[in-house]
Amino acid sequence: MQLPAALVDDLVARALREDLGPRGEDLTTAIAVQRPRRARARIVAKASGVIAGLPFALAAFRATDPDVVLTPQVADGDRVGRGDAVLRIDGDAGGVLRAERTALNFLQRASGIATLTRAFVDAVAGTRASILDTRKTTPTLRAAEKYAVRMGGGTNHRFGLFDQVLLKENHFACALPEPVESVVARATAAGPPGVPVVAEARELAEALAAVRGGAGVVMLDNFELGSRLRDAIAAVRAEAERCGRGVQIEVSGGITLDNVAAYAACGVDRISIGALTHSAKALDLSLLVDIGAAAPEVVR
Repeated sequence: MQLPAALVDDLVARALREDLGPRGEDLTTAIAVQRPRRARARIVAKASGVIAGLPFALAAFRATDPDVVLTPQVADGDRVGRGDAVLRIDGDAGGVLRAERTALNFLQRASGIATLTRAFVDAVAGTRASILDTRKTTPTLRAAEKYAVRMGGGTNHRFGLFDQVLLKENHFACALPEPVESVVARATAAGPPGVPVVAEARELAEALAAVRGGAGVVMLDNFELGSRLRDAIAAVRAEAERCGRGVQIEVSGGITLDNVAAYAACGVDRISIGALTHSAKALDLSLLVDIGAAAPEVVR
């Protein structure tokens, strides 16, 4: 699933308004660049990583100069090394400078998420586990950040509250004294057709009750590595078999690059990691105007 162009344009327009203010002013460029000029510039990587967010960068430059010539040097999802060119820009100098920070902010944020996601995906290569994101995203930027996860090789969990039933400990707490199995069974009957109910479990008894209630995914939350987790996985699979159906097992909570491979080796199907979006470090990128490339416009 790619990003809808209308969404990209809307987010970029809002970001530019934030930067340029209500009158669309770039005070510094207006003072420093007093004649119409064309400039050639390039965005380069200052660290190795995975690129994501090019649609936002392209939209930002086009918004400030409809005639700009943009030549991507890589595609979203590609790895880059320090010094590699990401995008070449040839356009109005004022337009390049007005769009520079907006383009870089989107690219750096999305590329940081994609880079961290790829590290987790690489760590579990060869296992059955997929790496999923969560709803721990920047308000209004969820679509962009989940897109970046996909560009890093990850899989999106539900997008929002509207598209999947995910029963967590607070739902079960608010439903008391109704038992877990009953809540899950009701959710399974009432949820969107064809969309499995996900049920969080903090202990084995809750996990087994979720299976009996019909959950399609049992999320073992904050189960530490060791016999407790291995026993829970075996028990959940045995209970699902006894019920005559399949269940996917997900783990979440306390998962890092140092231990994700060990979690995957336990035979889980899904590993959800909030840090992909809430703790990713931006990839260091920079825009450089080619020295001597800015030339006055020819006026005829």
